[in-house]
Amino acid sequence: MKEKLSVLTSLIQMALADKEVREEEYRLMLGMAQLLKIDKSTFDQLFDENIEFIAPKNEFERITQFHRLLLVAFADEELNEAEVIELKRFGLKLGLRPEALDRVFQELPQYERGQIPAPVMLRIFQTYHN
Repeated sequence: MKEKLSVLTSLIQMALADKEVREEEYRLMLGMAQLLKIDKSTFDQLFDENIEFIAPKNEFERITQFHRLLLVAFADEELNEAEVIELKRFGLKLGLRPEALDRVFQELPQYERGQIPAPVMLRIFQTYHN
């Protein structure tokens, strides 16, 4: 349960990178919470709580979490500098290679709303795998 709440807390922090949570971001995160079997009330409480960050144990889960963060950042159809900084910060906290993160940001313009397909995202990170 702690891991799921940590995942959602990091998504909320991503959404707050530009100091506001837009409706599109909220709906996307709430949908992700429901997929994780977290009810709306518990999800809403996370906005007022400071849950410890717990990085997923395996690399696939870490890449998946980064992909979720990217989707939340683009939910409002724009990516500002504060969000890029926050994405890079989370990527590093997740233990992802800086070179792979840079490559993701290079690839972003090719995909509408930052929706890099999961296989492409995995290929980028596999290229820079230790």
